[in-house]
Amino acid sequence: MMAEYLLFATERYALPILAPLAQALHASGQSVSAWFADGAAGSSLPGVPNVDLRQALALRPRAVFSAANWVPPFIAGAKVQVFHGFNVQKRDSARGHFRVRGLFDLYCTQGPATTAPFRELAAREGHFAVAETGWPKLDPLFRDDGGAGAALRAPAAGRPVILFGSTFTERLSAAPHLHAQIAADIAGGERYWLLTLHPKCAPELFDRYRALAGPNAAFVEAEQVMAAQRAADVLVSDTSSIVSEFVVQHKPVVTFRNRVPQPHMIDFDDADALPTMLARALDPEPALIAEIQRYADAIHPYRDGYSSERVIAATEDFLAGELGTLKRKPFGAWTRGLQIRRELGYWGPAKR
Repeated sequence: MMAEYLLFATERYALPILAPLAQALHASGQSVSAWFADGAAGSSLPGVPNVDLRQALALRPRAVFSAANWVPPFIAGAKVQVFHGFNVQKRDSARGHFRVRGLFDLYCTQGPATTAPFRELAAREGHFAVAETGWPKLDPLFRDDGGAGAALRAPAAGRPVILFGSTFTERLSAAPHLHAQIAADIAGGERYWLLTLHPKCAPELFDRYRALAGPNAAFVEAEQVMAAQRAADVLVSDTSSIVSEFVVQHKPVVTFRNRVPQPHMIDFDDADALPTMLARALDPEPALIAEIQRYADAIHPYRDGYSSERVIAATEDFLAGELGTLKRKPFGAWTRGLQIRRELGYWGPAKR
């Protein structure tokens, strides 16, 4: 029997997370709609109708899949957190990846490194369940992408392909510091570059990096980032979630002043050393390869491209009561619900 599901996002970068979920739901014969608010407003996914708040309420969805830090608690259905990134330790755990706000019923974790901490929190708090599913965003890395990755790689004409991606967090971003060195490498033409920036980066940074496009480089928009990761041999980044996404493919990453540098990264702090770092990444030593594989398997061991299907299955298990009975949500969830109502301007009845 066909059921209704709702996708929820507040930023454009959530679209490639939710798109594979939408495809999996459609493939199983389910109905799916999307409510894109705030920074994601005006966005769309192929074949997925957009709805507003009141339409979302009227849908009474079976589940709401959120790629944001929050979800309106007064919409019907199980509230499922699918995460908008990996834990890259931009801030401490209490304020970062493991912050529990009391709004979600089910957390679909990406791999053992995050499953264990969330299960400890679930055992202590009792008001949410946890299922390790892998991350829908990475499904296209391991399944047929319709030639999108190959199309981005084709202009390299056999040259190594380097992807540059930077966080929007100003104090952590490599984009302002590496522009001159990247521009010089592009001018040299020995390597082909794919350039992208987090959608929240400053407009002037976008202008500077878009200007580098030409025979030796292309600028990649947010919707193409997964194809770009598939196309590239090496990633250059900073303290961005894209580092973990890329490593899952068992490919090398070069990081500029990473907040918490780790053995699977080639981290450096002198911008002029970029060519040396690239040479090392393109010919990685066995010890580095082993660290990359070890880290990848800890954060996301799923390489079959079916994490979306696991998220849906876990949601159905939760709805069937197979993941246990939850306690009542904490008082903080009620106050956060009031804040969300005020922000959205909705004071009507909750849908259950």
